[in-house]
Amino acid sequence: MAASGGRGLSPARRRKRTRLYLVLGGLAFLALAVGLVLAGFRDNIVFFFGPSEVAAGKVDPGRTFRLGGLVKDGSLARPGGTDGAVLFTVTDNAAEVRVRFAGLLPDLFREGQGIVALGALDGEGLFVADEVLAKHDENYMPAEAVEAMKRAGTWQHGEGGPGTAEPGYAPEGQ
Repeated sequence: MAASGGRGLSPARRRKRTRLYLVLGGLAFLALAVGLVLAGFRDNIVFFFGPSEVAAGKVDPGRTFRLGGLVKDGSLARPGGTDGAVLFTVTDNAAEVRVRFAGLLPDLFREGQGIVALGALDGEGLFVADEVLAKHDENYMPAEAVEAMKRAGTWQHGEGGPGTAEPGYAPEGQ
């Protein structure tokens, strides 16, 4: 006796069908909203990798990420191009990644110190940095750099000297 399209249905049955359509429409809207938010996050999430992970091929060329570690002693070079770029090597004492940066380096940037750089690998394995951050004193190393060195098995806590304090540690009064 029930006709198609809801005609001939009892009022209770019609309310249930309307409620079902509203719930399904709400779920579809929620799924669309979640999909849009996740798509937006995918473009804005920047992962951190250490030199060992980069050398192992865990990062695709062109993908933006943060690279952290120590600036290798004796690796800083200024090729003298028109863009004022500098070249240096970042290491976790297990692997090394060559870095190119065209811009002003932080005042605290120097060889043997921890840094975190934001950029991407070019097709030849050179990390082209858009931004370079240096630690703020000789007893601090960025937490990302410490974690990268720990994953590579080269972190040596407590031996004294630069970069051996726990991440975020700064002596009193600094």
